[in-house]
Amino acid sequence: MPVWYAYEPGGEVVVETGRETVKARLLHAAGRFSLCVQDERRPYRYVSVEGPVTGVEDPVDPAVREALAHRYLDPDEARDYLAATVAQLKDDIVFRMRPQRWRTADFAAFAADFAGTATDGPAAAG
Repeated sequence: MPVWYAYEPGGEVVVETGRETVKARLLHAAGRFSLCVQDERRPYRYVSVEGPVTGVEDPVDPAVREALAHRYLDPDEARDYLAATVAQLKDDIVFRMRPQRWRTADFAAFAADFAGTATDGPAAAG
């Protein structure tokens, strides 16, 4: 399920979601979660992180919500989004997670191994 998240090196992962969602119920029950972030541009890369929930902010702090909006939207879009969805301040909560395990993959090296192979082989000569 796509989510907006925030993370600063050495800090906690922050995820906002609706209080009454299946996701929120599952996060409460499990007491931990994982998050995978993928770069869709070629060559593909991703990082996943997992760890325990260290805190739940209920309701969401307006400053946290504003920071998330500005992370994903330009300033004008963020302002308009926050104004249009102000009701979410009372409906959403924030989960914080302390990263314990990281996994990453960067396919740049893999892609470099195959760069130019379409023109290097015998079939290309002919």
